[in-house]
Amino acid sequence: MSKHHYATTVTWTGNKGTGTSRYDEYERAHTFSVEGKIDILCSSDTPFRGDGSKHNPEDMLVYSLSSCHMLWYLHLCADAGIVVTEYTDNARGVLDMDAPGGARFTEVVLHPVVTITDASKTELANSLHDAAHDKCFIAASVNFPVKHEPVCKISIAQGDVHVKH
Repeated sequence: MSKHHYATTVTWTGNKGTGTSRYDEYERAHTFSVEGKIDILCSSDTPFRGDGSKHNPEDMLVYSLSSCHMLWYLHLCADAGIVVTEYTDNARGVLDMDAPGGARFTEVVLHPVVTITDASKTELANSLHDAAHDKCFIAASVNFPVKHEPVCKISIAQGDVHVKH
């Protein structure tokens, strides 16, 4: 059995000169780094005294679930002979601050909108979201429901123009 290992570095950059001497005396700014990749500037979310212009851990959790689902879905479509020409997901997560045992995510709902080229494969294309969910190791690693509400569109080539139905 093989194992994959991942290494990241988080560096706090929010020391305004007095460190954590008081809760309101430091910034939540930090940098997320992976060797050989572009750094991502981060913070906590604005309700937690963070900078809303930067990515936060909650954003990244929802993104990770959405991205993993998409990558598995595209793989399964390619294997099934379904040509996907566009994929967009407006995923939404719910962080319940009053959850029993303390704040936690209670669900994430993915809303993938997929465009395929063959209308006869719409039913199969929609069913592959279930398979992608089952294969997504990020979704398998969380203790809350990850749901999906997909929409499938058809792209019909007309010369150089694609029409979506």
